Amino acid sequence: MPVTADVLRTHLAYTDWASRRLLGAVATLSQDELTRDFQTADGNVLCTLAHVFAADRIWWKRIQGEPVTSFISDADKQLSVLQKDWPALLEQWHRWAASLTDDGALRVVEFTDTRGNFISQPVWHIVLHVVNHGTHHRGQVSGFLRALGHNPPQLDLMLYYRDLAASAAGRL
Repeated sequence: MPVTADVLRTHLAYTDWASRRLLGAVATLSQDELTRDFQTADGNVLCTLAHVFAADRIWWKRIQGEPVTSFISDADKQLSVLQKDWPALLEQWHRWAASLTDDGALRVVEFTDTRGNFISQPVWHIVLHVVNHGTHHRGQVSGFLRALGHNPPQLDLMLYYRDLAASAAGRL
């Protein structure tokens, strides 16, 4: 059940919108809040966001046919790096998606995963994974924000669709 290039563009734009909203929300946190250990796989706000950024970067490289030599670095776990480099990466995804065709969404990408396994998947699987993966971890960070006593931004896909419709109608 492949999806259209337009659907992929819309969902990549949602990922950008939600990630930037969350980056804005965590910008006011103290270093102690950013690094408080929540006993999850990535541990804290900063490392969870870095995980999403690093995954977005790996999938970007795979889509581009570039080799992946590492997943995440200590530098990725700096809020200033995330605030600068993640939006730049999301912009690369936008530029790429702008010229994506329905046939291009069906293109098969071949790569070796981080465990050394050869993988072959269509572009549309990869893009929807990027969106879904980000949604999962942004939800974790939203929960961390609540546990820290902060109100997370609304990141629902439905809200994004409504904002998109309002913008198209000239109401935003």
